[in-house]
Amino acid sequence: MRHLLVLKYIEKIARTGSLRRASEELGITPSALNRRILSVEEELGVEIFERHPSGMRPNIAGEILLKHIRDQIADMDRVKSRIADLSSMRTGHMNIAATREIVQFFLPDLIRNHLAEFPAVTFGVNLFERGGAEASLRDNSNDIAIVFEPIHINDLQVVSSVAQTLYCIMARDHPLARKQSVKIYDCPDFPLLLPKRPEGIRKVLDGAAARVGLSLKPAVESNSLDLLRLMSRDSMALSFSLAINLRPDLEKDRLVAVPVDFHGAPTGRLVAGYLRGRTLPVAAARFLEIIDRELSLRFPDPVAGG
Repeated sequence: MRHLLVLKYIEKIARTGSLRRASEELGITPSALNRRILSVEEELGVEIFERHPSGMRPNIAGEILLKHIRDQIADMDRVKSRIADLSSMRTGHMNIAATREIVQFFLPDLIRNHLAEFPAVTFGVNLFERGGAEASLRDNSNDIAIVFEPIHINDLQVVSSVAQTLYCIMARDHPLARKQSVKIYDCPDFPLLLPKRPEGIRKVLDGAAARVGLSLKPAVESNSLDLLRLMSRDSMALSFSLAINLRPDLEKDRLVAVPVDFHGAPTGRLVAGYLRGRTLPVAAARFLEIIDRELSLRFPDPVAGG
């Protein structure tokens, strides 16, 4: 930015109070530096320095110009910083630790869109049981964690936290299919297809059942959410899904989704964040901002929204 160079010369003279010292620090001759200052004064039509045997100091016009110069230099520093951030955002690698609920639709869509805009960014997506995703941040092997009902919440610097509706998945001709909502005490009357502990959906269901004096006994336990969902097809069995991984084409599998009513009790929260105390690489920090924005748009907090 050559147009800023002469402004920096003026600022240097004002700071050192000496044409000679300023020229030494700038690496140019005093005569060349003086010619630059004289050309600025000629352009402005006014002197900007008072010249004394002991040195030079800005006059009133010079002080006005110096204020402008320092503002310009600060603005350019901010611009350079933002450009550097943008450059870092366009390249780099990030590792994301996630639980199963996130990797079916939400995360693939975000990564696909991000790669279309920034093809030089690369991703590692690592699947963990609940508790493992946030714990994996401790050795910096993962940059970001997205977890439903995290266990090690104290490890996380939480950037986004959104409530999740839990849905009961069933065959479209199931006796509960026409209900507006399913109560937890409706569920034990049918075969239950449940995620294995300590998965977040299982934790929420077990907690809700315990509050009304029930114990949920699964007919099938699995860590495959797709398997459990498909086993609900053409049967009386019930499986469960969070809003974030609710398939948009359930009807194709002859299935329906009915929200579970917990009588006002918390359903559980989806949390995204990074290791507390760590400074993320720029690319990962920007992608985490995108995650936060998308979660907030898709699952607005009714309390925050008034």
